[in-house]
Amino acid sequence: MDFATILGVTLGFIVVAWAILIGGSWTIFINVPSVAITMGGMVCSTLIHFSLPQFLSIFSVVKKTIVSRVPAAPEVIQRMVNYATINRRDGALALEQEIAKVNDAFFAKGLQLLVDGQKPDEIRDFLGMEIQYLQDRHASGKKILEYMGAAAPAFGMIGTLIGLVQMLRNLQSPDQIGGGMAVALITTFYGAIMANLVFLPLAGKLGLYSKAETTAKEMITEGICAIARGDNPTVVREKLQVFLSQGKRTQMKAQT
Repeated sequence: MDFATILGVTLGFIVVAWAILIGGSWTIFINVPSVAITMGGMVCSTLIHFSLPQFLSIFSVVKKTIVSRVPAAPEVIQRMVNYATINRRDGALALEQEIAKVNDAFFAKGLQLLVDGQKPDEIRDFLGMEIQYLQDRHASGKKILEYMGAAAPAFGMIGTLIGLVQMLRNLQSPDQIGGGMAVALITTFYGAIMANLVFLPLAGKLGLYSKAETTAKEMITEGICAIARGDNPTVVREKLQVFLSQGKRTQMKAQT
């Protein structure tokens, strides 16, 4: 679980709430019509821009940025080295019992292709399509979050304009102008905070997660193909270490 996302969003709202409380009455920041215009308008605009299944997928996308775990590169390398050792000693069929021990569906699918005797190029093509579709799904989710991050402030400004129009119609009551202006600006506040504390940061986190998961799956693909070619464990290790920084390579060598 990525506690940084939960911690960041929670602390962000706490900081904003604290600033509001020490600045005066917090009740002036509660305005139901402003919430309806900002959030409702953003949701409706997103539904127009994307299909309903794409919009509903945003919940699984947000979940992925919080609870999903990308296997660590050293862990992947060590497992591939172990599988290469088993393959050279006992043959590919001996890896079949290892499939049930793998929690990653992509990893298990690669091992199954290896056990089934698929050629390296065929394995690479099949797993490559899996990676491509993964990137497409993540890109679609990222676009939705970015669009919501852009739409929220826009509808906040629309709400502000509505409030200003209503306020200017009542200029005959100067004592109400200050309160009317405050209410009018609240929608901009809602839009800005939702965009910059929720939607845009989540889009950025999803982009980073997608890149990390793609790299991990490319490592798995290269490892499976190397084992299918019959490479020895040392060669498999050296090939997969190209995905690591020089510092991590040195650290892994020190541990072996």
